[in-house]
Amino acid sequence: MKKILEKYKIQLKLLFALTLGLIVLTTIYYFFIPLILNYPKGTYGTNFQSELENTNYFSQVLSIALAIFALFAIVTFYKTRFLIKYSDLIKNPYNYSIKEINYVKNKLFTVPYSLLILNIIIPSIALTCIHAYTINQFGITTLKLFILVITLMTLYVTSVFIYTCNIFKKILITLPYDNTKNLKQSTLKKRIFYNILPLITVSILFTSLLGYSILSIETGNSLFETYHSSLYYFNEFNEFDNLSDLLEKTNSLSLLNKNDFVFIKTPDNKFINNKGEEIQLSTFFTKYLNELSSTNNGRVYEYYGIDCQGSTINININGSTYIVGIYFRILSANILLYFSISFIILLLINIIILILFSRSLSNDINVISSGFINMAKNRDTSIMDPLPLSSNDEFGSLIIAFNKIQELTKNNIKQIQENQDTLMEQERLASLGQLIGGIAHNLKTPIMSISGAAEGLTDLVKEYDSSIDDPEVNSKDHHDIAKDMFTWISKIKTHTEYMSDIITAVKGQAVVLSNEEDISFTIGELLKRVNILMKHELKSAIIYLNISMQTDENTLIHGDVNSLVQVINNMISNSIEAYHGKTDKNVDIIVQRKDNNLLISIKDYATGLSDKVKNKLFKEMITTKGKNGTGLGLYMSYSTIRAHFNGTITVNSEEGKGTTFTISLPLQN
Repeated sequence: MKKILEKYKIQLKLLFALTLGLIVLTTIYYFFIPLILNYPKGTYGTNFQSELENTNYFSQVLSIALAIFALFAIVTFYKTRFLIKYSDLIKNPYNYSIKEINYVKNKLFTVPYSLLILNIIIPSIALTCIHAYTINQFGITTLKLFILVITLMTLYVTSVFIYTCNIFKKILITLPYDNTKNLKQSTLKKRIFYNILPLITVSILFTSLLGYSILSIETGNSLFETYHSSLYYFNEFNEFDNLSDLLEKTNSLSLLNKNDFVFIKTPDNKFINNKGEEIQLSTFFTKYLNELSSTNNGRVYEYYGIDCQGSTINININGSTYIVGIYFRILSANILLYFSISFIILLLINIIILILFSRSLSNDINVISSGFINMAKNRDTSIMDPLPLSSNDEFGSLIIAFNKIQELTKNNIKQIQENQDTLMEQERLASLGQLIGGIAHNLKTPIMSISGAAEGLTDLVKEYDSSIDDPEVNSKDHHDIAKDMFTWISKIKTHTEYMSDIITAVKGQAVVLSNEEDISFTIGELLKRVNILMKHELKSAIIYLNISMQTDENTLIHGDVNSLVQVINNMISNSIEAYHGKTDKNVDIIVQRKDNNLLISIKDYATGLSDKVKNKLFKEMITTKGKNGTGLGLYMSYSTIRAHFNGTITVNSEEGKGTTFTISLPLQN
C-alpha cells in the first residue's frame, strides 16, 4: 500500500485538489443554479419534482458531481501517466540521459495547460448535456445552464491549474540544468492568455448571465402584475352566462406581446384558446397550475429556467369553475441575441487589450533578457551601454538591478585586466632583475680581472719607471714610455671602475625593485625619508625642495616604502641634473587627493623634455644625460609603481619651462 501511495503520490495530490474543489463547486452549484435560472419555488427538491421526473434536485446534482469527478480522474490520470513511467527519473535524474530529462521537462511545462483546457471543456459539455437530458429541455435553458456551468468550471479549474503548476515547478527545480535548446519554447503572451483570458471570459459571461437573470425576474414580475390586474378587472366587471359568453368576452383582454395568448381550463380539465380550439400545455405547467398556482396568487411557470409563465384567475359560471389565464413570454430571443453580441464585442476588446498588455510586458522582459545575453556573449565591456529605464514598477527595479550588475561586471573585468597587467609587470620585473643580475655577474668578473691586471701593470710601470736613475739607461726614453703606459693604465682603471659602478647600481636597483616589503606607511613618513636622503644632494646643487601638503599627512599608503622613496628620489635627482646653467632652482613636491587616488607630483622649472623624449618615456630606457645616464631609472620607476602599487606615472613637460612627473596611487578604503 505504501509503495502504491508513493508511486501515485503526485496524481493523488492533484485528485485531492480536484475533489476538494469539486465539493465546493457542487455546493455552489446546488444553491446557485435555482437562483440564476429562476427555478419556480416549491418545485425542486420536493415531491412535486419527484412525481414529475422520478428524481429530485439533490439526486441530479449528486449524479452530475460524480460524473464530473469521473471525468476529472480519467483526464488527470491520462495526462499525468508520464509521472508514473518516469518516477525513478524524478527521484534520480542524474542516472538518465539529457534527452529523457528534457522529455519530462517538456511534459511538466505543457501538461498543466492541456489539463486546464480539457477539464473545462469536457466536464462542462458533459454536465450540460446530463442536466438538459434530466429536465428534458433543450434551448434557452440549456444555453443559460452551459454559461453558468462553464463559468463555475473555469474558476474552479483555473485554481487547480495554478496548484498543478506549483507542484510541477517543485519537480522542475530538482532536474539538472541543460543549456541546450531542446526544450519547447513558450511565450509570456501564452501564459498570460491561459491565466487571465479564462477569468475575463468568466467575468463577462457571469455578468451577462446575472444581468439576463435579473432582467428576466423583473420583466416577469412586471408582466405578471399587469396581466393579473387585467384578469382581476375582467372578472369584476363582467358577468358570464356560459362558456360561449366567456370566450367572446376574453377577446377584450389586451395582450402585450404577439406571442402571448389567452387560455381557458374547463371543468373537464381541457385547455382551449379564446377561439374555443383545444390546445396542449406542458405537463409541468398543468401540474403547477393544479397544485401550486393557488398558493402563488395565480402565477404559473412553464418549466425550470424557461422564460414563459402564466397569470390565471378562477371564474364561476353556473356552479362550474373555469380557469382563465394569459400565457406570456418574458423575454424574446432578441434579448439573448443582444447579450451574445455584447459578450462577443467585450471579449474581443479584452483580447485586444490583453494582446497589447502582454506584448508590453514581453518587450520589457525581452530588453532585460537581451541585455543578459549580450553581456554573456560580449567580451568587450566598453561598448555595453546601460539599459534604458522604461517603467517605474518591478520591471524598472529589475532594469536598475541589471544595470548595477553590468556596472559591477565592467569594474570586475577592468580590475581583472589591471591585475593581469600588474602580474605581468611583476613577472617582467622579476625576470628583468634576474637578467640584470646575471649580466652584472657575467660582466663584472672580466671587468674585475681587467681592473686587477691594470693594477699589476701600474706596479710594473712604477717599478720600470724607477730604473731611470740608472746611468746606463736612457732615462728620457724610459720616462716617456712609462708615462704613456701609466696614462693608458689609468684610463683602463677609470673606465672599468665606472663600468663596475654602473653594473653594481643596476643590479642593486633591480634587486630592490623585484623584492617588495608589503607594509602600510603614512605620507608624512614617506616625505620625511625622501627629505633626509636627498638633503645632501639638494644642498650640494643649491636647490630648494618645496613640499605642498594638500591632504592629510596621516593618509595611509600600502606597499614597500623603500621602493616608493627610491622612485621619488630618482625623479628629484633627474630634476637636479636638469638644472644646468640656471640660477633660480626649485623642486616642488605637491601631494593631493583626488577621488580615491593619492597624487604625488615632482615639479621642476628646468629645461623640460622634447616631444620625442616624452613619447618614449616609460616604454623604453631613454636618457637625456648622454654617457652619464642609462635611462633605467624612470623605466624601472614606472614598473615599480605599476607592479607594487597598482598605480601609474604621467608626465607633463614643456621645453624651456620645466617638467612635472605625477605618481597616482590608489588608496585602500
